[in-house]
Amino acid sequence: MNQLLFTILMGAPADAPAQAGQQGSALPTIIMFAAIILVMWLFMIRPQRKQQKELNEFRSGLKKGDKVVTVGGIYGEIVEVSEKTVLIRVDGDVKLRVDKQGLVKDYSEAEQQK
Repeated sequence: MNQLLFTILMGAPADAPAQAGQQGSALPTIIMFAAIILVMWLFMIRPQRKQQKELNEFRSGLKKGDKVVTVGGIYGEIVEVSEKTVLIRVDGDVKLRVDKQGLVKDYSEAEQQK
């Protein structure tokens, strides 16, 4: 079992006789690890960076009148924007001051499409 795994990882033909002290090429193993890293970057790291960039652009572009949703699921309309916080009107005269990092979504565009 170990010999089969070794021959697969080292790229040696399966029918080649295993000789004592014979070293296989490390190139297939390096290529395999590089491929794994590439796949992880393409499917995990890159989309996460793109999503984070869009979220940062959304938070920096907030303005009075935008309708937003907080991380906790509270819907409101922005009344005042400061450097790190926003004041949102939740219902009637109820206003909440929340950190910009707590805002995740702008739902004013979704209402306009309906």
